[in-house]
Amino acid sequence: MHETAATKASALSLLEEQQGITRDLLGRLAHAGPRFWLVVTVLGILFIVGIVGVVLRLQGGLADRAKWGYYAATFAFLLTAFQGAPIVSLATRMVKGHWRRPLARASELFAVVGVLSSVLFLIMLNIIPPVQGRRTLWFEWPVGAPYLFDSLAVIFLAVCGLGLLYTAALPDIAAARDRVPGGRKGLWTALALDWQGTPEQWRLQKVALGVLGGFYLMFFVFTHLLVSVDYVMALVPGWKDNIFPAFHALVGLQSGVAITLVALGLLRWVGGYKKYIDMEQFWGLSKLLLALSLLWFYFQWSAFITFWYGKQPGEQSVLTFLMFGPYAGLYLTAFLCGFLLPFLLLIWNVVRRSTVGPFLAGCIVLVGAFADRLRLYVAAFSVEDIKLHALETVPATHLPDSADLMIMIGMVAGAILMYLLATRIVPPVSVWEVKEMLHYRVVRMFMKTRVVVLAKPE
Repeated sequence: MHETAATKASALSLLEEQQGITRDLLGRLAHAGPRFWLVVTVLGILFIVGIVGVVLRLQGGLADRAKWGYYAATFAFLLTAFQGAPIVSLATRMVKGHWRRPLARASELFAVVGVLSSVLFLIMLNIIPPVQGRRTLWFEWPVGAPYLFDSLAVIFLAVCGLGLLYTAALPDIAAARDRVPGGRKGLWTALALDWQGTPEQWRLQKVALGVLGGFYLMFFVFTHLLVSVDYVMALVPGWKDNIFPAFHALVGLQSGVAITLVALGLLRWVGGYKKYIDMEQFWGLSKLLLALSLLWFYFQWSAFITFWYGKQPGEQSVLTFLMFGPYAGLYLTAFLCGFLLPFLLLIWNVVRRSTVGPFLAGCIVLVGAFADRLRLYVAAFSVEDIKLHALETVPATHLPDSADLMIMIGMVAGAILMYLLATRIVPPVSVWEVKEMLHYRVVRMFMKTRVVVLAKPE
């Protein structure tokens, strides 16, 4: 009798805790403070400024490829950092770690930026010349290369990301449909479809998350391969590097972890989600960021030593062009912020086991990723004759003008704006995943102390 009563009391306590989580997280969807709308307004203005910058650039035509270098670098940064973030959720979901549950939605929401990236990429299709008569990945085959296949890769990546976000958020959308009043109820009703939370629906959701996650990861790597080759390496005569596409994708993984850390910090300190986001999420991601920062150096060194040891004139020109010449400042920034500073910061356990340290490391890595994309794309787009066998003269540094600054600031602001607006439809902390974690957690006595015991879902 005593055990039965204790079991009932425990079940009642669990139910009350779950209901409290649902009320709290869904209640935040109903109301947004004036500070939120102020930030949205500022970002919206900056986004409009960015659109004006694109219009100004279009008025100058597409013939001068050098003028579009900063535009291409901005697109590459969105592809690298913002669209790399959902991989954090799907990778940690694969290993079934409970610590990932509060951060899953924060990383998945970055998938909405794929819409902006796809629109920006449509303009880039008209900037590079056809493959005939120059060195490319395609060898003048198949029909439609590279435009058709590059655009399909970018669009499919965006579609997979949106599908992953929608599938993961479907239970929360249905909960908002049933519990949150307001003008968005019709939108939630349309998006929730017929979700009732039946066992069969949960099984289908689990399968769909696995399939979409696998496709997203494959398309992420494949898209980085195509974009890095067609819009960077193929535009620089004499640059032959098998490691570069992998390095390009690696920076995307590193930046995805970094921007997730930044989002978690802002949600914790500014968004009021301190109850759900604690040191454990920062600690787990900081270890991933440290490992990826070490891989940054490994890939960069492997590519550099091949060119340096070969000592061929064309290879030396490439090194001078991309690392030690007109873009040496950007390369130094990328090296410091992509490897050295996060490495020196995160090797200390006291820094990793905190919230501020990993957040700062994430900010540093994002600066390095943006500098690296500027170094690569601005340099590649500044080469005039891309049909040469080797780079005969190193082009001078191409500095940004007012339109470039408008595009860089405005498009990044637009990506952040899309993220914030998405949080008004889907809670940035997953309701169903946080509630599910309560079923796998129990507090038990171990000798003279109470410890938390976590079960694996399978």
